[in-house]
Amino acid sequence: MGALKYVVLAIAVLMYLLVILFQNKKVWFTSLAAAVVIILGILFPAQIFDGEGRLFALTHSLFQIINWNVIMIYLGSMTIAALFLYSNVPARIADGIINNSKNTGIAIVLILGMTGIISIFVENVATVLVMAPIALALCKKLDKNPTYFMIGLAVMSNMEGTATLVGDPPSMIFAAYAGYNFNDFFIHQGRLSIFFIIQAGLIAGCIFFYFFFAKLGKQKLDVEKTQVISWVPFIILLIMIFGLGAVSFINTDFAYLSGLYVLALGIISVIWFRLSQKKTASEIKELIKGLDWETIFFLLGIFIVVGAIQEAGLLEQFALFLSKICGGSKLLGFIIILIVSVLISGFVDNVPYIIAMLPVAGSLAVNMNLNKELFMFALLIGSCLGGNLTPFGASANVVSMGIVKKEGYPMKFRDWLKVAVPFTILTTGISALVLWLLWSK
Repeated sequence: MGALKYVVLAIAVLMYLLVILFQNKKVWFTSLAAAVVIILGILFPAQIFDGEGRLFALTHSLFQIINWNVIMIYLGSMTIAALFLYSNVPARIADGIINNSKNTGIAIVLILGMTGIISIFVENVATVLVMAPIALALCKKLDKNPTYFMIGLAVMSNMEGTATLVGDPPSMIFAAYAGYNFNDFFIHQGRLSIFFIIQAGLIAGCIFFYFFFAKLGKQKLDVEKTQVISWVPFIILLIMIFGLGAVSFINTDFAYLSGLYVLALGIISVIWFRLSQKKTASEIKELIKGLDWETIFFLLGIFIVVGAIQEAGLLEQFALFLSKICGGSKLLGFIIILIVSVLISGFVDNVPYIIAMLPVAGSLAVNMNLNKELFMFALLIGSCLGGNLTPFGASANVVSMGIVKKEGYPMKFRDWLKVAVPFTILTTGISALVLWLLWSK
């Protein structure tokens, strides 16, 4: 493939730099980079993509490199999540927590824990948006600054989004690369998998926030219960969760089964919204328009560019380079992947990072004769939990900052670091320790 692979690398590096510098234009940069890579593949057949024919670059990119199963799962689960939030069920559950808690400090910790649990199945930003009014109302009754509570919502949702296949795009991407089904996130190769590793971090995070918010006092609050609009979206969400578990047991070569299943449930949800809730066509349009289309198109471009890098052999070269640095040390390799992932994801979108690094982590483990899960789980944990490190490390962080600013409490960088740095170190450290104990042998 010669020098052309380094042209592809240069395109990817430039794309990443532009995405970092101009976050609001990131879809344009990834789409343009993907288009340039495909055009190069058409002009120079078999020089980038491993196949013959002028149109191979285009067809291979559209039907092989882009993981449409991930795209369909994300689109379907986003739709279901949007209607789950519309139903007011999460808010009703939170109200029950507040009314049944002995004091305010415990109520806050339980709400943060609930935020994490919801985020296992609902996109992180959506989770923060539905829990924010509850947090703000509670802080108003206590006459307290909501800044730290909102930070807690963001970091807990980011952490728990890692736990299942439908929790967050990085988990979907991981599942696509590793060949994981829904159940593999719980048990894989007879061992506890990523779900339980992340729950160790959840427990540590709840303990951290218990001591952090203990000073709020021992008073008990009663709030009026939110009226549930409908339980149907909650039922559909449960059908999606248990259905994905059932689909995991079906042995089939059809790669899009889980994606089509979730997408079909999303369509059923929209039909229910239209007919049962008597919504107009314009309201349906607003619902669909409000989904996170930016991330979907962002993923499409990233899939193509990173796929080209991988097929050009550059990621394998990088894995060999890292292998030399580690010198065959399993522990050193584990620590390097974990720390580098945390630091990079604190400043860079973790989606392109994890797409690029999963093949590297997997190849590095193979080169060192290790179980691939050790390094790939470390990458997943570091890249997802590392997003908590700074106020712009994840979309949920940016949203939480915007909410408190709108409430008249502009969030200072040091305020974020006061909570997020110890939280990230503690939860990442505990999760990494559990991962090492479960998968290092």
